[in-house]
Amino acid sequence: MHISVVAVGRLKSGPETALAQQFLVRLTWPVTIREVEEKKKLPPAALRKREGELLLAACPKFAPLIALDEQGTGLSSRDFAERLGRWRDEGEAEIAFIIGGAGGLDKAILERASLVLSLGPMTWPHQLARGLLLEQLYRGQQILAGHPYHRD
Repeated sequence: MHISVVAVGRLKSGPETALAQQFLVRLTWPVTIREVEEKKKLPPAALRKREGELLLAACPKFAPLIALDEQGTGLSSRDFAERLGRWRDEGEAEIAFIIGGAGGLDKAILERASLVLSLGPMTWPHQLARGLLLEQLYRGQQILAGHPYHRD
């Protein structure tokens, strides 16, 4: 199973990039990071819509879309691992996680998503969300493998 992380904004050198890289190299699933960015200054609603178009265009065509949104469903790490295992076992060739910009995700993405996932009730900077997501993907991988990285 191939995983795409499609995100608004480009990470620069710094702690957010180091965190994401730390878990990216540990994953046995191949992961592609696709970054999109709208350089024009647009009003918030227009920017969210434009970013949504760019995000959808960067997603693999037939992959289930998992949108990260604070209003989404919260899953425990074990439940998230089970969901990953189900996608893997059902033969999904690719899944795509979508991380919006500072203004959130356009409703077109939320409506198209197979799952709208929350990383918790707190709001996280979109740059940090990549590292959090990659850690949870790694944790899910380890749970599925029966590795003791995750402790209940």
